Amino acid sequence: MDHSGHHGMMMMDMPPFTLGRGLEFSGDPFFMIGSLLGLGLYGWAVVRLRRRGDKWPVGRTVAWVLGVLSVALVMCTKLNDYGMVMFSVHMVQHMVISMLSPILLLLGAPVTLTLRALPAAGRGRKGPRELLVALLHSRYMRVITHPAFTIPLFIASLYALYFSPLFDFLMETKTGHIAMMVHFLAVGLVFFWPIMGVDPGPHRPGYVMRMLELFAGMPFHAFFGIALMMATQPMIGTYMHPPASLGIDALSDQTAAGGIAWAFSEIPSVVVLIALVYQWYRSEQRQAKRSDRNAARDGDKELAAYNAYLASLRAREQQ
Repeated sequence: MDHSGHHGMMMMDMPPFTLGRGLEFSGDPFFMIGSLLGLGLYGWAVVRLRRRGDKWPVGRTVAWVLGVLSVALVMCTKLNDYGMVMFSVHMVQHMVISMLSPILLLLGAPVTLTLRALPAAGRGRKGPRELLVALLHSRYMRVITHPAFTIPLFIASLYALYFSPLFDFLMETKTGHIAMMVHFLAVGLVFFWPIMGVDPGPHRPGYVMRMLELFAGMPFHAFFGIALMMATQPMIGTYMHPPASLGIDALSDQTAAGGIAWAFSEIPSVVVLIALVYQWYRSEQRQAKRSDRNAARDGDKELAAYNAYLASLRAREQQ
């Protein structure tokens, strides 16, 4: 079945893809507004904290901005147009928005920032801050951030979507395509949220557990990429008949898409692992400092007690 017709005549005479052409601006209104709102609200919250005399780590702001820009890069450029007709370009979009953007956004600690920036509503009242706290502690949040839910969802987002008619159905409309990309971003966020452990959440697993959660999902990503690379015929209806003007072969484009999916599954693993090891090291340092302080305090108490004992002996001698 030829799915290329639904992309409109503009797509039919697209010039061959090059990186320079792919990065030209082509704003998708939904993601443009979302990206600007994301930057604006975060900036407002940071300024609010600064005015109050509170500090906010620069690294977190940088991570958030990079996260938002990574979404804009794949959704507000010509990459988004080419992604409608080239499987390989679509796979770049998918991998960035589901695996790279969520990690960067989570390193920006948006929940912590929101909780610190929003004013408390006062006794007995419920404002936005109180509603957010209630949501974080809700059973719903406990379920959707639990590894028993996030890991199967992360895997199903690949296999159930691409290897069923659902993908072609969503790709038939701009709305369907946007919904799919929002889904990828959301799945990435709930999967990596407990693992990154920067923001407060219902699940705070230990570091070893977080690493196990991370590695539980990644092999399936690699297998998915390998399945696409090994296929002897095009598997996705949408990309079976690429526009002739692109000068590409559907099967070799699919093989490239598989290679991208396979290679990309390694990148977030490394980034998250580095972040986890660093967090672990920091928490061990804090623990060590705390026990040193306690030891010093106990030592001071012992010294004071000893001095008091000596003083009492001297007092007794002088009597």
